[in-house]
Amino acid sequence: MKEILVETSARHIHLNEEQFKILCGEDAKLEVRAPLSQPGQFVSTTRLEIVGPKRSIPNVSILGPFRSKAQVEVSMTDARTLGVTPVIRESGDTAGSAPIRLVGPKGTLDLDEGCIVAKRHIHMTPADAEEFGVKNGDNVQLSVKTNGRSLIFDDVVVRVSDKFALACHIDTDESNAASASGVVYGQLIK
Repeated sequence: MKEILVETSARHIHLNEEQFKILCGEDAKLEVRAPLSQPGQFVSTTRLEIVGPKRSIPNVSILGPFRSKAQVEVSMTDARTLGVTPVIRESGDTAGSAPIRLVGPKGTLDLDEGCIVAKRHIHMTPADAEEFGVKNGDNVQLSVKTNGRSLIFDDVVVRVSDKFALACHIDTDESNAASASGVVYGQLIK
């Protein structure tokens, strides 16, 4: 069975266009700094500050393209630093999640909800899912072999779409636990 690229998804922000304009100004553009592995997605040149009740974290990337609503993805370590209690959720499921403040070069935005720790997940095409014998929403394990810190991640959700490219996303805490630096691959365990 083929291996799955394991990528570290660092803290980042998703916004809709209206929220972006509030934070960055009416004339601001969401410009591409670098493409991401998922088709059509990118890291922008714009950075914001995330502000929690205890502390803030500056220089956090906005990912594009725009989404329908704001979402701030942090690690549990980041959450403790900020002083927020986020829930572990799949991306896009922000209902009832932690409130957070965003500060940009032109404005501030207080979100009543939207700060989450993203559930680790594997993006797959339908053909990949068929090859691995899984379907959208399945929970699997992923074995990651590294030098001295190999791990088996449990509760990895499978996300299937013809718009995806095969890759697993873990956050920085998970990546550090596995010493997953550089190019790392994992093996799916059903």
